[in-house]
Amino acid sequence: MFLSPFTIDTYKFIVVIYSNSPSTTVIFLIKFAYLTIFLYLCSMFISFLIFCIVVLFLCPTLVWLLCWIVARLCHHTMPYAPFAYTGLALALLLMGTMLYGYWFGRFQLRVQHTTYTSPHIPTAFNGYKIVHISDLHLSSFANNPKFLQRIVDWINAQEPDLICFTGDFVGFGVEEAIPFTDMLRQLHAKDGITSVLGNHDFALYHHGITDEQKEQKVEQLTAYQRNTLGWHLLRNQSYIISRETAYLQIIGVDNTSSPGQGFQTISRGDLMKAMTSLSQEPRTKSQDTSVTTEQTEVISLDSLLLNPESMKMQILLSHDPSHWRGEVVPTTDIPLTLSGHTHAGQVRIFGYPLSALMFTESEGWYHNNEQSLYINTGIGCTLPVRLGVPAEITIITLQNKL
Repeated sequence: MFLSPFTIDTYKFIVVIYSNSPSTTVIFLIKFAYLTIFLYLCSMFISFLIFCIVVLFLCPTLVWLLCWIVARLCHHTMPYAPFAYTGLALALLLMGTMLYGYWFGRFQLRVQHTTYTSPHIPTAFNGYKIVHISDLHLSSFANNPKFLQRIVDWINAQEPDLICFTGDFVGFGVEEAIPFTDMLRQLHAKDGITSVLGNHDFALYHHGITDEQKEQKVEQLTAYQRNTLGWHLLRNQSYIISRETAYLQIIGVDNTSSPGQGFQTISRGDLMKAMTSLSQEPRTKSQDTSVTTEQTEVISLDSLLLNPESMKMQILLSHDPSHWRGEVVPTTDIPLTLSGHTHAGQVRIFGYPLSALMFTESEGWYHNNEQSLYINTGIGCTLPVRLGVPAEITIITLQNKL
């Protein structure tokens, strides 16, 4: 039903045409790839809209046909006009609703302020402010980059201690991010920006390329986040943030799906490895303004294990929330997990998110004894429409519970 994007042969054809000017070729291919992705998303949306309209027309017709058969058996007539008008009204209502979700709904923003209270939080981290964002899907901003700039400006205005991004940076490849590089580099927090990879970041849905090419895209995206943006991308790794003698371990895993929830995607996470493998990037030990970025120290995980009390607060970044119920809760004591992925289905009907049909945990807070999960409903879109589920920025303030 969905229209297909341009194939890799199209790109080869363009390379031949522009081979006389290599620099022009590179610039053109980036713009062309970006346009291709945007048109592909639009084609999916249009195909879905046509499908819904056809169904809404057919349903009244089928009801009329059933009533007509019953009426004929009873020697009565059944006019078609009321059913036809009903189908037309429903189709127009759906079209208007979808167009609203496309032009306005997907550019609405909700800022969710919440406090996470736990006895595991060291006193030195009381009031620690985390901005949690997820699922940028950067091609979503092709026709409205000002919305992304608004999000960046708003996050910076909060002066967060840490920004956590829980995956799905792009939909098909790093080329989506190129037009927004300068904008994304404006993001800043006292302890930097930490991220993980989601299912879309592994180029799962980029058809027409080999598995080896998909792996190359993942490596390109990894290098882009770490080197170009300066983000602390964790791929089954962790690192330590210190305050005086207190420590906070940030753990990040590649996308991991657990059976029985949602739709199964790629699982590349290794939670046990992530919990015990420190990232090699040095972290600033003191947050005093007199300490420069050059005054850094790599904190040894072995030395922290000598004092178990200092390591009792951990925060896990895992894109797919099914991972929490499937592995995190049964096998670890990690107090707080941050996820995304669900988008809350991008549609809410009578207060009910569509994602709840597929996920046990679909949005917001969930708790299991002393373990908690927060699911951010994302900023970008897979299908370019949001109805009742605006883009979300979550501000989580840590608070010690005595």
